[in-house]
Amino acid sequence: MTSALDEAPLPVEAAVPAKKRRPLWKRVLDNWSVRIGGSVLVVLILMGIAAPVLGTIDPGAIDPGSANLLPGTRGEFNSLDGNTFEHLFVMGTDSLGRDIWSRTLYGARVSITVGIAVALFTLVFGLAVGLMAGYFRRLDGIVMRLMDGVMAIPGILFAVSLVALFGGTLPIVIFAIAVPEIPRMARLVRAVVLSVREEPYVEAAIALDTPTWKILLKHIMPNAIAPMIIQGTYVCATAILVEAILSFLGVGLPAEMATWGNIMAEGRAQFNQYPHNVLFPGIFLALTVLSVNVMGDGLRDTLDPKFNKRGE
Repeated sequence: MTSALDEAPLPVEAAVPAKKRRPLWKRVLDNWSVRIGGSVLVVLILMGIAAPVLGTIDPGAIDPGSANLLPGTRGEFNSLDGNTFEHLFVMGTDSLGRDIWSRTLYGARVSITVGIAVALFTLVFGLAVGLMAGYFRRLDGIVMRLMDGVMAIPGILFAVSLVALFGGTLPIVIFAIAVPEIPRMARLVRAVVLSVREEPYVEAAIALDTPTWKILLKHIMPNAIAPMIIQGTYVCATAILVEAILSFLGVGLPAEMATWGNIMAEGRAQFNQYPHNVLFPGIFLALTVLSVNVMGDGLRDTLDPKFNKRGE
């Protein structure tokens, strides 16, 4: 004879085992946007790193006799040091006889380096400013008004002014592009801190007299990592594009340095007759920015709490 207790249905938790949540890295890699964007970006980075072994020559080498060759032309390259060798000009040459293929691959090094460096610079300083503004109430008004003042300055105008004052070196260009992006990152981190610092576990840590630095690092900062990574991808894409704009306008890195903006700037005068001088670096620039943005969208869908249920 069974009792009513024995006949009672099992609780839902006991009848149906809880669904095991997949590790975060698996959910990230399962996202097709991350796969596609990340794969294209990795290929472009590897091409830049392996540029010396991918059929390139000195990107700054000039041969007036090989000027304005069409893509796919095989001819002799006469360098200024007297060396002559046969070379396949995959993407043709510019008006000075420089190999576009070589300049484009070496330009990938510069553009991607700028993008990653600006993103890291923005993440570090944006995190520091956002944590201070969001956690210390007395600093909030002062710090955020300073950030609002920086945001009021157009990024391109700030970069042009800074490069004009201090010269177009790589560190100066990275700094000039990164500074206008810091307030956006700081506001993002501050918003996360404002929502987390009122949580019971943070108040309990304060009540237990936990050091402030430990509260910030162990309880608050982990909540800001995901949105920062997402925002960092967009900062990286923006930095690559801004660097190309500055170089195209002639106020970025020196003209003799192989960057996608410099290549397009030098080819625009003869674009009607020789469009390949602008077309190929433009394609590489578009692919890089697009791949970073696509990867950022995939990371947002996976890491953002509003979207991550799609991958479960």
